[in-house]
Amino acid sequence: MIFRFIECFVVSLKLGVTAFGGPVAHIGYFRETYVKDLKWLSEDRFAELMSLTQFIPGPASSQLGAAIGYEKGGWLGGFGAWLGFTLPSALAMIAFAIGMGSIQEWGGSGWLHGLKLSAVAVVMIALLGMRKALCPCWPEMLMAVAALVILSMAPLGWIQPLVILIGGVIGIFIFKEPSEAQSVEQKSGMPLGGIIMALLIFVVLLIIPLAFHDNQNAQGTGGLLRAGALVFGGGHVVLPLLETSTVVPGLVGEDTFLAGYGAAQAVPGPLFTFGSFLGADMQLFGSVWLGGAVGTIAIFLPGMVLLAGGLPVWNRLKHFAWARAGVKGANAVVVGVLGAALFGMLRGGSVQGFGDASGIVLIAFAIYFKWLPIWALVIISAVVGGIVF
Repeated sequence: MIFRFIECFVVSLKLGVTAFGGPVAHIGYFRETYVKDLKWLSEDRFAELMSLTQFIPGPASSQLGAAIGYEKGGWLGGFGAWLGFTLPSALAMIAFAIGMGSIQEWGGSGWLHGLKLSAVAVVMIALLGMRKALCPCWPEMLMAVAALVILSMAPLGWIQPLVILIGGVIGIFIFKEPSEAQSVEQKSGMPLGGIIMALLIFVVLLIIPLAFHDNQNAQGTGGLLRAGALVFGGGHVVLPLLETSTVVPGLVGEDTFLAGYGAAQAVPGPLFTFGSFLGADMQLFGSVWLGGAVGTIAIFLPGMVLLAGGLPVWNRLKHFAWARAGVKGANAVVVGVLGAALFGMLRGGSVQGFGDASGIVLIAFAIYFKWLPIWALVIISAVVGGIVF
C-alpha cells in the first residue's frame, strides 16, 4: 500500500508542477496521463469519475485526481494523488502571502493593481465560458439571471448556498427526462454506513466553527470550510463564496483578496489553493505557515469527505435522471453566482477609469484568443502594473 501511495504521489506531483490552465485544462492533463499514458483506468471509467466530481460540491479537478488515485491504490493512493497535485501550488501561494508585503515595499503597489485587473479579466472569461457550457438554453439562462439579481440585491453569505440549493430543486422538475430509463442494478443496496459517516463528518465540519463565531480563527476556518463545501464544479465559482467569507467580515482586505486570486492564476495545480493564500494572510492560529496549512486543509476537506462518501453512491445515482437534472439546475445557478461576483468586483472600485477598463478588455481578449497562457498574462499584468501605476 505504501508503494501505491508513493507511486500516486510522484505521478500527481509532476502534474502539480506542470498543470497550468485551471480545472478544464486539468481534465485534459489527467486524461493524457492516467488514461492514455499510464492506462490506470478506461475512458468510460474516467468519464464516470468526471461526472461524479460535477455531481458533488468541492474542487472538481482535485477530486477527480483523488478518485483516480483511489482506483489505483485505495484511500492511500487517493490521498497521495491529492497531496502531490496540491502541494506545489499551496506552497507557492503561502510563499506569495509571506512575500507580498516586502514586494510592495520594494516595488510599490502598482503590481497589485495589475493583478487585480487580471483577476477581473479571468473571472469575465470564466463567466462567458461557463455561460456557454452550463446555460445553453433559455431556462438555464433565466435561472442564472435570477440568481445574479437576487445575489446583487442581497449579497449575504447564507443566500448563496440557498440559491444553489433552490436551483438544484428546480432543476429536478424542469430538466428531468421522464422517458429515460432509470434501471438500477439490484446486486447490492445503498452503502448507507458510508453515506451516514460522510454526512456526519460534513455537518460537524460546518457546525463546529459556528460555535466559536466570535473567534477570528474559527470564523476564518469556518468560512473556508463553507466555501469548500458549497462549490459545484470547483474553479472560479469558489471566488464569491470566499469573498463573502473573508472580505465581507473584514478578515482580508479586498485588494489583497483580488491580488491573491490573480496570483492563483499564475501557479499550476488547483485553483482552490487560493485558500492556502487566504489562510496564510489571515495568519490563522497565529502563524503564516500554520494558517496556510489550515487554509489548505479547510478548503479541500469537505469536498474530499463528500468524495469518500460519494464514490460508492455515484454508481447507483448515475442511473437516475432526476439526479443529473438537479446537478444541471445547480450548475445553471452558479453561473449567476459568478456573475454576481463579477458585478460586485466592478461595483466595488476594482476598475477605476478608462485605462483600467481598457486593460481588462485587452487581457480578456488575450485569454479568449489564447495569445498567451493565463499564468504568463497574469505575470505580465503585474509587471506592467508596477511600471504604469
